[in-house]
Amino acid sequence: MTNDNSRTKYVTSGRRRRNARRTTAAAAAMVLAALGVAPAVAQQPTSQSSAFQQPTTQQSLAQQFTAGSAARQPVAQRPADAPDPRAAHGRGALLSVTPVADLDRADVARFLASGGMDTATVRHGLRGYRLTYRTVTPQGAPTTATGFLALPKGGPRRLDLVSDTHGTMAHRDYAPSVGEDFGRFAPYLHASAGRAVAAPDYLGLGKGPGRHPYMDTKSSVTASLDMLRAARTAAQRLGRPLTGDVYAGGFSQGGQVAMALGRALDRGADRHFRLRALAPVSGPYDIEHAETPALFDGRVNDTSAVFYMSYYLTAQSRLHPLYKDPSEAFRKPYADIVDGLFDSEHTEEEIIPALPATLKELLTDDYYRRLQHPSGGLLEAARAQDGNCAWKPDVPVRLYSSSGDTDVPIANARHCAADLAARGVDAPVVDQGPVDHNTTYMKSGPEIVRWFDTVAARR
Repeated sequence: MTNDNSRTKYVTSGRRRRNARRTTAAAAAMVLAALGVAPAVAQQPTSQSSAFQQPTTQQSLAQQFTAGSAARQPVAQRPADAPDPRAAHGRGALLSVTPVADLDRADVARFLASGGMDTATVRHGLRGYRLTYRTVTPQGAPTTATGFLALPKGGPRRLDLVSDTHGTMAHRDYAPSVGEDFGRFAPYLHASAGRAVAAPDYLGLGKGPGRHPYMDTKSSVTASLDMLRAARTAAQRLGRPLTGDVYAGGFSQGGQVAMALGRALDRGADRHFRLRALAPVSGPYDIEHAETPALFDGRVNDTSAVFYMSYYLTAQSRLHPLYKDPSEAFRKPYADIVDGLFDSEHTEEEIIPALPATLKELLTDDYYRRLQHPSGGLLEAARAQDGNCAWKPDVPVRLYSSSGDTDVPIANARHCAADLAARGVDAPVVDQGPVDHNTTYMKSGPEIVRWFDTVAARR
């Protein structure tokens, strides 16, 4: 097998960008504190080319975010990420809004171009916010999560919404609301084209508590749906109300989540949102019959196979009976360290060198064989995530992938298209050719923006 470096290709450059912006963010916080206004309600500068205008006083936004309480405490006393004790307690309730990005059109174009992305669809600058909101754990208990809301500086006042669900991330700070890494490419791309973007961090990433339940589709969907609800509230209070039309996309892990979220929206999960189109990229839609076999026949590169399987087994073992002790699945010395590596606090640069080169070296002989013929808890875990293409969308669907992808082979997209076709849905598979996993998104993203434009124009 070849060792594809797409797992870590953009991490180092992303960290440089994030560090370069910390000084600006700290200065902004000092200014807001001097003004006596919490970052959650800071006035945002207006763009001279905008078709709409943001509220023009500090007081107007502060009133929007603290409305509904007769006895108010000074807003500046609450830290940016602290929950508002006066907020509602239901799922999707917005707890805080923190400005985290402010880019003009040229800034956006430079960022996208740094990843080799076509910038022809960039029409606006954008402002980005970290939202903290209420959601639930995989077991249904109350918790909180964070996500990234991006709003274009121009365009109409009322905005359509893109739901963008990100791919696999190990460290919480790579999540869209925190790090200006790979998870920001899609939000910046779609917001600069004139739509609002809601990009959930998922549970256990970003500023959310606990560990990330990796590849637990159900909880990723609830976190994504609740992010849409929080985004609706925040956008309204920021003077950019949403139309309710949702264009769903996502990459890799997020491609699978996008299909499942699309099904939930199509079935009326929230009356405020109407699904308009689905365009996931390189999702592992069929773990049992496509992704897992590819781990053993060379279609998934060794580095990614070890990384994904380690992450998957340690996370899913907390939700399904995969093993009683890590030593049943992992060889020594990895059985003693693998669970601790995937605690949402280790980077991929730390994780990958700590693991062996191949699955054969990672797993016990017995577990290696069991993975190739899953039963019991392994089969239960796979089937809990699969089946998200087995429905009949009432909206257009396109599945983006590439024949050169050695992280999530194109067989996943073809199986998804076959499931949809069996239900009378024509969902073309767009093959980006002999390119790697991340480049598949870089080529697909601008095409998806143009396709969403076309779908919107036909309404």
